[in-house]
Amino acid sequence: MYEDYTMSELIEKTDAQDFLNMNNLPKPRTDQTVQEYFSHLPYALVEDLGVQPSLLLQRFHLFLDQTSIAKQQSNWSIQTLTICRGFDKRGNEEQMGFTLRVGDVVSIVGPTGSGKSQLLSDIEWMAQQDTPTKRLILVDGKVPPATWRFSSDHKLVAQLTQNMNFVMDVQVGDFLALHAQSMAIAEPSELIEKIIAKANCLCGECFDADTELTALSGGQARALMVADTAYLTNAPIVLIDEIENAGIDRSKALDLLVRKNKIVLMVTHDPLLALIAHKRVVLCDGGIKAVLDTSEEELKCLSQLSSMDAVLTSYRNALRLGEHISVDPSLFNVMGAQKE
Repeated sequence: MYEDYTMSELIEKTDAQDFLNMNNLPKPRTDQTVQEYFSHLPYALVEDLGVQPSLLLQRFHLFLDQTSIAKQQSNWSIQTLTICRGFDKRGNEEQMGFTLRVGDVVSIVGPTGSGKSQLLSDIEWMAQQDTPTKRLILVDGKVPPATWRFSSDHKLVAQLTQNMNFVMDVQVGDFLALHAQSMAIAEPSELIEKIIAKANCLCGECFDADTELTALSGGQARALMVADTAYLTNAPIVLIDEIENAGIDRSKALDLLVRKNKIVLMVTHDPLLALIAHKRVVLCDGGIKAVLDTSEEELKCLSQLSSMDAVLTSYRNALRLGEHISVDPSLFNVMGAQKE
């Protein structure tokens, strides 16, 4: 459809100029069509870019498509996510489904192998009774459009997995700039600085914009993607798989991700994270066994757990720095182990 416009018209109506700037391409003539512009680029310039004019034209179309989608997605607003009952590993119907609303933070708990990751997968793929669990996922009470399931550009769901290994041979700043451009953010410099600063608050060893992605440790990579998800992703649903195993400050990471305009679901074995959530979904044998609200008594336990965790965190940090540790009486006071 872009072939129907001149380059000047596209620059006025779209983010075409950003593509030209990114690739150091010359300013087009006023009446030049898209095809004419790309087919008449100087040979030396195209050679420096290392691509054929036809491939460059394809990239131009893809860029305009992605930035257009990003702008549409920035206005997305969903209110509810419903997980309808499916079946457990033995073929028995689940005891219940549940509905989540914007602002809900939900923990998913259960023994290893109970189906926690499968539940995340069902939500990520907007399952329509076509996964092993036969669950049905509804958005605002309706079946979501097929494009929400199968389009690689769709960002309804953002997922943070246990393993965050990069293979792109670029620096952190360039990676974030590319993501910002795909989200149609024109001047991302200040935002990129904020993302890197927030990521460094989550992990022990700091990195900067010039650090190679492939040089990041597992914890640094996870911290970067947590901050990236919090600031650059418009997805209204965030799925987190065992954030406690990431080697980062999990409480700070969760605080960064939890926003009033998102639904957050996290798989966890950590009692602190499980009780921070408003609800917890209990899985057993591949099926949903219960959906529990965090009680007032459990909130009191959460206060104790937070105090214990603060002491353990201080011990962990001291050991990492090669320091000696000593007994902290407050830990025993919290645990009720001090008898005298």
